[in-house]
Amino acid sequence: MTKKTLSEQLNWRYATKKMDPAKSVPQEKVDAIIEAVRMAPTSSGTQPFELIVVTNEKVRAEICKAASDQTPITDGSHLLVFAAWDNYTEARIDAVTEANVKARGDIPLIHQYYGNLKANYIPREAEVNYAHAARQAYIALGFAMIAAADQEVDCTPMEGFDPAAVDKILGLNERGLRSVVLLPLGYRDEAGDWLLPMPKVRKSRETLVTFVD
Repeated sequence: MTKKTLSEQLNWRYATKKMDPAKSVPQEKVDAIIEAVRMAPTSSGTQPFELIVVTNEKVRAEICKAASDQTPITDGSHLLVFAAWDNYTEARIDAVTEANVKARGDIPLIHQYYGNLKANYIPREAEVNYAHAARQAYIALGFAMIAAADQEVDCTPMEGFDPAAVDKILGLNERGLRSVVLLPLGYRDEAGDWLLPMPKVRKSRETLVTFVD
């Protein structure tokens, strides 16, 4: 079987509205999606977020209630919760510095770069830093969705939830984290999803793209 091109895979995927609760995503496919998240680029390589993978049915049911009862959360087999740092701190940036030193050697450039980062980030308001961290989580979300399409796993990005409720359910505040976006993983219910037969609607290339030569 010829592997589909990336364009074909992106045309295959859609925001699945109804998943088949009888089908579970194999662990190796979940692992491939998690690895894509881990490898996603972030500003200054800080990776200022964590990924919570929820399979517990009771916990997913609680999160579903906090997300207007969107059924992919409970009908899918896995729920990815992207949770951003609530703030940039000296300890968090120092940990990034140490990881760089371990991988690349104890060179002055590393200390200078992350020293400047601390000088710029730490004085800012926590909400500004959280917003910046959340944007990095969204980069990783994009990688996760592309990886899911490559694995032919369905997914649905969700912002329509109560972050404070999800944070409480998962105990994120105690860990210095705030939920940003949800991504249920599963397999489409081909008979029950009203969106599946609909054509994909996107702006034309001419409308979307401007070339500056």
